[in-house]
Amino acid sequence: MLRDRSNEKTGHLRARAKITSHFGISSSSHFWQILKTKNLEIVNYYCAFCSLKSTKPNQNLSAKNVNLFLREPLGLLLLVCLITYGCGRHHVKPATPPSKKLIVLSGKTKGPGFSPYVINGQRYYPLPDSEGFVQYGKASWYGKKFHGRPTASGEIFDMHRQSAAHKTLPLGTYVKATNLSNKKQVVVRINDRGPFVKGRIIDLSYAAAKEIGLIGAGVAEVRIATLGREVGEIKSSLGSKPVVEIQDLDSGEFTVQVGAFESKENALRLSGRLKVIFDYVDVEVCDDKDKGPVYRVRVSKSKTLTKAGKIEKKLESMGFEEAFIVSL
Repeated sequence: MLRDRSNEKTGHLRARAKITSHFGISSSSHFWQILKTKNLEIVNYYCAFCSLKSTKPNQNLSAKNVNLFLREPLGLLLLVCLITYGCGRHHVKPATPPSKKLIVLSGKTKGPGFSPYVINGQRYYPLPDSEGFVQYGKASWYGKKFHGRPTASGEIFDMHRQSAAHKTLPLGTYVKATNLSNKKQVVVRINDRGPFVKGRIIDLSYAAAKEIGLIGAGVAEVRIATLGREVGEIKSSLGSKPVVEIQDLDSGEFTVQVGAFESKENALRLSGRLKVIFDYVDVEVCDDKDKGPVYRVRVSKSKTLTKAGKIEKKLESMGFEEAFIVSL
């Protein structure tokens, strides 16, 4: 055991000397300067030298490799340095509204399931799967605790009106939610963000949840599908066809939430570890009137849901199984 520890210490000293030589670090101040611009390369070089993994500079690290790195004395030193340089709050600019396009609904979209809904005097049509957004998962509901509080859209939440929260759909989007256990449906407007729980895809207001029989169960499997706003119609010998406006729901600004903490220190500790691997890591502070401040650790800023999905999969493979995508 003593010989093993001696060999381990010798290995760390050799690694430290090798890093100093490889990166041309001549002083403590120079070390800080190098670390700010080459932190991932230093980590990779250190891991490769210690045979933790055969890796080349600037490649992404596996979860096992990162965990091994963080257990090493030099790795912990680098981690403390990275937290010092990277724990500040990032200021996120308002997301650019998604682009829109017009489509003509064909005769295939007529009949049961495709009848229009009239909302505030405006017609909205369910969209074909190829053009719209369809999602399956669990729905939950919220009510009295949040009644009268501002939503993400700035509107005041009214539990007695039909509305909903979604993680990524643009605010203002109308969706049809179907309770798969009883086939009851409700059309709601997305005006809030949430639910911030893996696997739950939509949070319905009390009134909307009551409409589809969700109050007693609390959580139910649902199908949600976006609706397109009618902006005109095209007449032909076969009759009239509605023209609807749809949004590019794959575009926007998205991030992946890794965890939420009541402890600021725990949030910063995790964000520091993630900054070894990812270019963008943010700690967002959310004020919960019951729990106090909640610190949400979020990774990456992606312009498309597709790219954000890849980051989510990567985090899941690293052991962060509860990671989920949210719109900025």
